Amino acid sequence: MLELTIDEPDRLVKVAHALSTSTRIGIIKLLLAKPNLNVIEIAAALDIPISTAATNVKVLEEAELILTELQPASRGAMKVCSRNFDDVRMILNPIAFYQNQSKMVEVEMPIGHFIQFDIFPTCGMAGGSGMLFPEDEPDNFYHPDSRTAEIIWLRKGWVEYRFPSKIPPGAKVKSLEFSLEICSEAPNYNNDWPSEITAWVNDVEIGSWISPGDFGDHRGKLNPPWWNDSSTQYGLLKTWAIEESRSTVDNEQCSEITLRELHLNQKPYMTFRIGLKPDAKHQGGMNLFGKSFGDYAQGIMMRMQYE
Repeated sequence: MLELTIDEPDRLVKVAHALSTSTRIGIIKLLLAKPNLNVIEIAAALDIPISTAATNVKVLEEAELILTELQPASRGAMKVCSRNFDDVRMILNPIAFYQNQSKMVEVEMPIGHFIQFDIFPTCGMAGGSGMLFPEDEPDNFYHPDSRTAEIIWLRKGWVEYRFPSKIPPGAKVKSLEFSLEICSEAPNYNNDWPSEITAWVNDVEIGSWISPGDFGDHRGKLNPPWWNDSSTQYGLLKTWAIEESRSTVDNEQCSEITLRELHLNQKPYMTFRIGLKPDAKHQGGMNLFGKSFGDYAQGIMMRMQYE
């Protein structure tokens, strides 16, 4: 997430300007559906001249809303674009914002700290310095060394975590969200490999998101040197949120489940499960990324806002 306050006006103006035209919004939307596109592909998809596409890509790049990388082409090199952020927050009243921040419980869970799992091959896990166990042996997930995992993959099943849910007496939870980097799981990698990934909180199904693929077209920014270039490289940062009236994935409604249905006040903890339903239409597996793999230096982030 990109957070900007009114105390940094130059950057705020640059980002606001970059988001001020339908063409540039269209480019960002395209890069959501397909994470990497070159300028020619963007121009064709939006039916605009290549020069117009290039000019707008430059504005988005200067605002740091997209990343670009020169890759070899049949004639010279081409600029390939990808999204840098999934969310932009503009804070126009920083005093009120930081006061509100004091009413937030935030916990980052390492991906190896799962408490339960139900996993079927193809599956495995790796840490920063190498593979933790031989692949396709689910029993290894019981081993204590699994707590050091920084990438976990599975073709079927789920992993479950336990987060603290303690808030001050008399406080009321207003929103609950879980943010994590994930993608599908294919042999080696396949950017066109859809998978329906579902989240549950306290055994309540919150909603599903269809990952478009298992991404490997560029090397993950955080991947250790030993990780093979032909393997899965990165995921997308997705956020499941439960509010008082609905549940969402990246602010798009995914179900009508509300906070009340989670019964958060019954235990000092909550469970968060992520995985694949046996009856899902798209059975494309799942990769879950920790701090040392992929593009985002985080585990599973839980944020609970209360008043």
